[in-house]
Amino acid sequence: MIRINLLGVERQKARKAVAAFDSTRHTSFACAAVVLISALGIGWWYWALTQESARVDAEIVAAQDEASRLRSLLVEVQQFEARRAQLQQRVALIQQLRGGQSLPVQLLDILSKSVPDMLWLTDVEEKDASVTITGLSTTLIAVSDLVGNLGTTPLLKKPIDIVNTEVQTQVQQGPSNGQPSADLIKFTVKAQIAGAEPSGTKK
Repeated sequence: MIRINLLGVERQKARKAVAAFDSTRHTSFACAAVVLISALGIGWWYWALTQESARVDAEIVAAQDEASRLRSLLVEVQQFEARRAQLQQRVALIQQLRGGQSLPVQLLDILSKSVPDMLWLTDVEEKDASVTITGLSTTLIAVSDLVGNLGTTPLLKKPIDIVNTEVQTQVQQGPSNGQPSADLIKFTVKAQIAGAEPSGTKK
C-alpha cells in the first residue's frame, strides 16, 4: 500500500506564498519610504526656497529704501553745494569790492581827520596813483595845516604839494547885496599814493 503525504506538500506551498507576500510587502514599504523621503526632501527644499525668497525680497525692499534715502541725501548735498558755491561767489565779490574800495575809504577817513577848522573840501579825485584835493579856506595857515596833517599818514608819499592857491572874493547875500565880504582862498593839493603805481607803468 502506497501512502502519499499530501499535507507536507500543501505546507511547502503555503510557505512559498507567505515568503512571496513578505517580499512584495517589503518592496512596497521601500517604495513608500522612498516616496515619503522624496516628498519630505522636496517639501524641505521648497520651504528653504520660500524662506530664501522672502529674505531676498526683504533685502531688496531694504535696498530700495536705502537707495531712496541716499537719493534724497544726494539732492540735499547738491543743493548744499550749490548754495555754498553761491555764498563763495558772494564772499569773493564782497572781498573784491572791499579791496577795490579800500583805498577810497582810507582816503576819506584820512581826509576827515586831517581837515582843520576854517577849511572846506570841494573835490577829491583819485587817479593814476595820485590824489588831487580841492577846497576853500579862509587862511593860508589852514591850507598849510591840511598839508602837514596829510604828511603824517603813511598812505601818501612825501612831499605833498600845494599845486595852486587862488584868492576868491565872495559877495554877501541879503540886505547888503553887492557888498564884498571876506576873501576865500581856493587851493589845490596833490599827493602820490604810497605803494601804488601810475597806470601804464610796468614793473
